[in-house]
Amino acid sequence: MAILVIAIFYSSDIHYTYLLYAFGIFVFLLILNKLKVKNLAAYLIPGLFIWYFIHHSGVHATIAGVLTAFAIPTTPDATESPLEKLEHFLVNPVNFIIMPIFALTNTNIAFEAGMLQGLTTVLGLGIIAGLVIGKPLGITLFSWIGVKLGIGKMPKHASWMHIIGVGMLGGIGFTMSIFIALLSFYGEELILSEAKFSILTASVISGILGFLWLSKVGNEPANSRSRIDTL
Repeated sequence: MAILVIAIFYSSDIHYTYLLYAFGIFVFLLILNKLKVKNLAAYLIPGLFIWYFIHHSGVHATIAGVLTAFAIPTTPDATESPLEKLEHFLVNPVNFIIMPIFALTNTNIAFEAGMLQGLTTVLGLGIIAGLVIGKPLGITLFSWIGVKLGIGKMPKHASWMHIIGVGMLGGIGFTMSIFIALLSFYGEELILSEAKFSILTASVISGILGFLWLSKVGNEPANSRSRIDTL
């Protein structure tokens, strides 16, 4: 969803011919999926062309990764699917190389006079409220809707109290939040620093709240149910 926000609201000078090329390749990948082609190279190589065309279309190129991932096959059973193989292959490089590099290069907060006061501005309060309050509400609400509609199901032994705790941890919105701040406040260094500091503050608060909440409910018996479970 964050990537869709970037693609929709942070794109400019759209070149529809390039978008059409990218869409055509995406349709080709969907056809490969329907034909049950499981070779990852058959998806990743065209995915590079999707990235190229979307990058030149004026839409933010991150959407290319989402489209490519949508097309890669998965399986409903326990067999490791091509999508899961790719995910498992990328886990360590992303967690231990790409994410730390992103954090170190993009955080780069220069502490300046007035930054603490920035936490109480509309910008600071909006960021903190969005991550600390909005994330748990959104994650819990849409998880509940998904379960009630039959789109998904609750993990084994999990209660809605656990989902609320996961939502709190979701408030550690470090990477995409800073990425959007960089796009929003490019060239406005003081505002950007305030936004980054607010994001870090909200991430710390969310981490602490999530830890305390899950420490309390994490060991509840599997048959214990909260009021929200009965709704």
